[in-house]
Amino acid sequence: MNGITSGFGTWNPIAWTLLFIGILIVAFFVRSFGRKDYKRNTGQTKAFLSGNEEPDAPAGLHVSGDNLYWGMVHGLSAYYKRVRKWHSGDLSDYVAWFIGGLALIFVIIVWVG
Repeated sequence: MNGITSGFGTWNPIAWTLLFIGILIVAFFVRSFGRKDYKRNTGQTKAFLSGNEEPDAPAGLHVSGDNLYWGMVHGLSAYYKRVRKWHSGDLSDYVAWFIGGLALIFVIIVWVG
């Protein structure tokens, strides 16, 4: 089983594939010891809250992303105020920025190394 050898080691796709298949076999073997009486889409799938019924959550209990990241956004508000002006919502603008960034990284790598 010869692989591809580089300065950092050897890459052998056949060995990695055999290892992955072996891990899958072990995983299915361990899974076979699981409970046979489990039924999907029944009461067994409900969360257990110390024997109490799961309450119906009103919309007011929903935590949105704005609330979840409030501290980070508030702490970086000066940055977000400047960056929000660049936000257009157009995917082609973001792709252009991505390609431009990759080109800049490529130029730096070629120039330095």
